[in-house]
Amino acid sequence: MLRIGLFLLTNLGVLVVASITLNLLGVDRILNESGTGLDLTALLIFCAVFGFSGAFISLFLSKFIAKKTTGTRIISNPRSPDEIWLMQTVADLAEKAGIGMPEVGIFPANQANAFATGWNRNNSLVAVSAGLLQRFDREEARAVLAHEIGHVANGDMVTLTLIQGVVNTFVMFFARIIGHTVDKVIFKTERGVGIGYYVVTIIAEVILAFLASMIVMAFSRYREYRADAAGAHLASREGMIRALQRLQAETQAGAPSPMPKGLQAFGISSGFSQNMARLFASHPPLNERIEALKKAP
Repeated sequence: MLRIGLFLLTNLGVLVVASITLNLLGVDRILNESGTGLDLTALLIFCAVFGFSGAFISLFLSKFIAKKTTGTRIISNPRSPDEIWLMQTVADLAEKAGIGMPEVGIFPANQANAFATGWNRNNSLVAVSAGLLQRFDREEARAVLAHEIGHVANGDMVTLTLIQGVVNTFVMFFARIIGHTVDKVIFKTERGVGIGYYVVTIIAEVILAFLASMIVMAFSRYREYRADAAGAHLASREGMIRALQRLQAETQAGAPSPMPKGLQAFGISSGFSQNMARLFASHPPLNERIEALKKAP
């Protein structure tokens, strides 16, 4: 999912830059209670402040980064029948979902793709790929748009931000404990903190952030079912199922992806159910999503 991938990458970048900056400024030294041990209470508060700050900065930057990364062109004055239909459909779905009219855009990709992002329900962005508009019929494309509107209406980005804030807090907390322990035990720093602390802390932070992304991805997979249900409600169940089946067919046919797999939108990755890969997938397998829609009351 594009919005999840961009959010996680931005969040990780903010955390790493913040950590390096704070280390260079010597802020971590205030967390040293007596020169030989950490003040864990102060450390936890420190990590919570910067952990949640990183998550919310990622949220507020999400629209800007999504536009720049994908090359999305915002539609202000529709210039073709497709653009007119797209604007009218998003407006209709947004009104039905009870949210403000999102910005609407198209990004240049042959692969069927779509994403929604934004910091609140009334200030969002919904974009689709040119390939999706060309190959999907109107009912299928409407279902895809309804799915993305469902993410906005369900407040998925805000909820994701809160979860990411908690994850960031404990990633920073344990990374500093690991850095402090290695600095004292391996590098034998007797007082204050040495270079080992800074190097190990940053490395541990990146590794722990990668592992902790499993928690965020598990949340994302759960919310995909809810967005599918919203798509079925706002558009139609048949259209939502057909859209997922078409995505599945394109995936199985080996349609090339213009984006890294971690940034693919609307759950079109295949084969991730094998081994550990599924733990880091932002979407459940398409066949499971289709079955869930078929069995829904």
